[in-house]
Amino acid sequence: MNYIKRDLERKFLKANAFFKAVLVTGARQVGKTTMLRHLAQGQNRTYVSLDDISVRDLAKRDPALFFQTYKPPVIIDEVQYAPELFPKIKELCDASEECGQFWLTGSQQFSMMKNVRESLTGRIGILELFSLSKREIGGAQYDSDIDFSLNGLQARQRQAPQTDITTVFDYIWRGGMPQTIGADAEQRQDYFSAYVNTYLMRDAAELGGITDTLRFGKFITACAALIGQQLNYKTTADAAEIAQSTAKEWTRLLQGMGILYLLPPFSNNALKRLSKTPKLYFLDSGLAASLSMWPSAETLMNGPSSGQTFENFVVTELVKNYAYSANKAALSYYRDQNAKEIDLIVEEGGFVHPLEIKKSASPDRRDVKKFDVLSKTSVERGAGGIICMMQNVLPIDSLNCFIPCGLI
Repeated sequence: MNYIKRDLERKFLKANAFFKAVLVTGARQVGKTTMLRHLAQGQNRTYVSLDDISVRDLAKRDPALFFQTYKPPVIIDEVQYAPELFPKIKELCDASEECGQFWLTGSQQFSMMKNVRESLTGRIGILELFSLSKREIGGAQYDSDIDFSLNGLQARQRQAPQTDITTVFDYIWRGGMPQTIGADAEQRQDYFSAYVNTYLMRDAAELGGITDTLRFGKFITACAALIGQQLNYKTTADAAEIAQSTAKEWTRLLQGMGILYLLPPFSNNALKRLSKTPKLYFLDSGLAASLSMWPSAETLMNGPSSGQTFENFVVTELVKNYAYSANKAALSYYRDQNAKEIDLIVEEGGFVHPLEIKKSASPDRRDVKKFDVLSKTSVERGAGGIICMMQNVLPIDSLNCFIPCGLI
């Protein structure tokens, strides 16, 4: 398969010119190593993986000898397996003025991140890579970051390829793991079965001390059935026959492994009695569809959970979009005691942008009325709208538009 340009490349190269070390985190198989090796072409940069047990043993036992053997500039894959390297990396960073000497990959596993922050503060840039977005697979390039105003959306539409419900659900069902691109249905299912049974189970054992693979498998499957819903530890615990405290630990582990994304509830002092429970999403929709045993994109598209699946797609595409963007944004959702809900709120540059998500080509424009609850907050209201399956941007009122999902 030809290399697919990653949107994170711009941010990575900028960090590489500023920090002495750069860590790219993310789930297994999303393309971290492929991206770094692609960017290292033409450089005299050593590559080493701590997946190799003998190499890992050397790194843990004798970090000084490890760096005599694998001299900087270096790519170190799966660095979470040898946190003993971090003090030595700090020492080598302090001994040189050169930036970009250490390119590291690893999971967002919490104990590793604690070690990184304690050892390498000020010396390391930390970025996260996700599985391929629909935009990356389609090769869409935009002149600027997403802007939810009518003018901004219309400008973006002039550069965006047309999309339809079939194309969107084919991406959702297939997911963005590089190895599933071009795979047929059988190969895709074999890939995800192997992904769960090797990478996830092995990392769960090594990073989380989980030995009951049967219950852990049931737990992941239960999570896949709950995408787009408020996280309910009792439901996932009952499905896996484990304690709720264990369900919390396993959720945290899967979050750290880059499998789950928890969308926090909107918080504002001016609004009382808001939900405090996050909503659950899978960062790769193909993995969720495989765990839920959808045999084809068509059955998924016409199934009872297609609305939540579409919501998962929109939320995670925007998570990826903002992770790679120059502009920082906070994502949340709104739900109050009256069950009034706004699917997604983007807080950026001092404005809140409320968004509804509908798997429809003709959604109800009255859905934007619920955005009025935000007028009680101290934050200024920005442009928003309904992300849907319409083909073209259409204004609803002065602040809101129907937003084709292909623009995100």
